[in-house]
Amino acid sequence: MGRRRQDGGAAGAEPAARLGAAFDEARFGPAGILNLRASLPTGEEAARRADAWLRMRQAAGAGDVLVITGRGRGSLDGIPAVRDAVVRLFSALRRSGVVADVREHTAGAFVVRLAPLRALVEAPRRQRRSPPLRPREPAAVAGLEPETRAALHRLAVLALTALGVQRPADGFVEDEMARQLASLVRTVPDGPDRERALRAVLSRAIAEYENA
Repeated sequence: MGRRRQDGGAAGAEPAARLGAAFDEARFGPAGILNLRASLPTGEEAARRADAWLRMRQAAGAGDVLVITGRGRGSLDGIPAVRDAVVRLFSALRRSGVVADVREHTAGAFVVRLAPLRALVEAPRRQRRSPPLRPREPAAVAGLEPETRAALHRLAVLALTALGVQRPADGFVEDEMARQLASLVRTVPDGPDRERALRAVLSRAIAEYENA
């Protein structure tokens, strides 16, 4: 009798897992789920993939997303390398304005609430002990298309105005444009349409300021 109960429990676990996965897909949608468990990456690879994916989902205006790490039962020495690496990443992304909140969904999955783009734009100012993302690069801004530069300029002015800087000098705005470009370009994947995608991110960030 004990064996039949054990087998029955094991047999019932698989349908329950499938049902849970179906509920997750209905809630988050296929584009809102990152399954790191399926590809068996190293901890470093998992963190790199999760970082890029979460930034792109933030740029797309996603709210809650699901990150599946697995529990690490098959990891070397039983250490959940992928889970631990991703948990560390969450802490870093909170500080950089990408992640607003994280809560455990199951033992091997996390629901991540992404921060608005305004939080990403303003994050370096909150990290007073941290160096800027990179030194000023006017050439990078100058190489953008006029429409992109105009949107970046608009966002820079809005961000500075929100800080109480009225009528900022041109050099101040240019520095802000370069700083924001260094931050926001990381949310856009490589490809022939990258600048158009960057303009979409800029438009979304501008709207957040204008609608605040």
